[in-house]
Amino acid sequence: MADGRFPGTPPLPVRLLPPRAVIGLVTALLSLVLLAPAALAALPQGNAVKDPTAILRNALPVDAPQLQELQHRLEATSDDLRAKRWTALAGTARRCQSQLNGVRASVLKRFDGSDPAPVEDLLNTLEAELQRVAESTTIKDRDGFLAARRDALSTIGELEARLVGEFPFAIPEEFASLPRLLGRATVTIRTTKGDLSVVVDGYNAPLTAGAFVDLVQKGFYDGLPFTRAEDFYVLQTGDPTGPAQGYVDPKSKQERLVPLEIRITGDPAPVYNQTFEDLGRYKAEAVLPFATYGTLGWAHSDENLSDGSSQFFFFLYEPELTPAGLNLVDGRNAAFGYVVEGFDVLEELGVDDRIESARVIEGAANLQPHA
Repeated sequence: MADGRFPGTPPLPVRLLPPRAVIGLVTALLSLVLLAPAALAALPQGNAVKDPTAILRNALPVDAPQLQELQHRLEATSDDLRAKRWTALAGTARRCQSQLNGVRASVLKRFDGSDPAPVEDLLNTLEAELQRVAESTTIKDRDGFLAARRDALSTIGELEARLVGEFPFAIPEEFASLPRLLGRATVTIRTTKGDLSVVVDGYNAPLTAGAFVDLVQKGFYDGLPFTRAEDFYVLQTGDPTGPAQGYVDPKSKQERLVPLEIRITGDPAPVYNQTFEDLGRYKAEAVLPFATYGTLGWAHSDENLSDGSSQFFFFLYEPELTPAGLNLVDGRNAAFGYVVEGFDVLEELGVDDRIESARVIEGAANLQPHA
């Protein structure tokens, strides 16, 4: 993925600018907004959700309005918690408990024909967790509230995941030879600074996530260095040793190329090899946005959207510098997953570090080598 840089320097296969340019662009955009309020309508609004687990819950291809309403009600308590509005939080906790009681029977009915015991166990667990949420509001325990809410949201996510049916769309035949991840997978990345846990999402980026998981299974990333590290911006790896800048298929002797793949909120399937700008959809939001620290992005060159192969980056999202929807990555690169554990490790990594190993610990069965 040559980009015209001097020989011997790491390739730059992503459409990104240096941090100072990002700051300048954001400043200019904000200035335009302040000077001309009408200009705001021309800017992408971005995804306000910045928690990776919340983004992953919202990205599930499932129609479960009752559970999702409960989920969103819990997620929306952050403002009240910051303002220490304990009376409002107590009221929300009571409504959540009442709502769970009201939907329990209908949720169980969704699982007719299968063993209801695991679902009943999850519902009982959720009931106990919501009770903990309510109790924490009574004694005004902020840490207890956060812990109970986190557990309750995790249980809701498990219930929603169980409601996912068949894979939601057909992948174009032109990509039939490429691996695909028909679901999700959890990968542990062991680095010289410690371990990262990432969840990759094949529901919304099956070819990108599939290429990544396939290479993890092959041991491709083991031992590879981080080739680019910029504070508040990106940490990149995946460039193999030797002349190739991506994964070379041992059978065809050709570099395996993965198309740019982005699913837009509200669309039935991803778009391929087109940016939001190409589509003229400047206000579009990706189902998997670059909206949180540790978003996984797939790299490609400036010259060709379809020449991504193996290189990927961690987006080092910094709200003050790159507001969601105003960064230079959404709509130009494919996000395919999120760091969910090991943020302290990610903060310490640089070009003097490397990946020691990467292993799939859950979801390997969702990988298919081709159509």
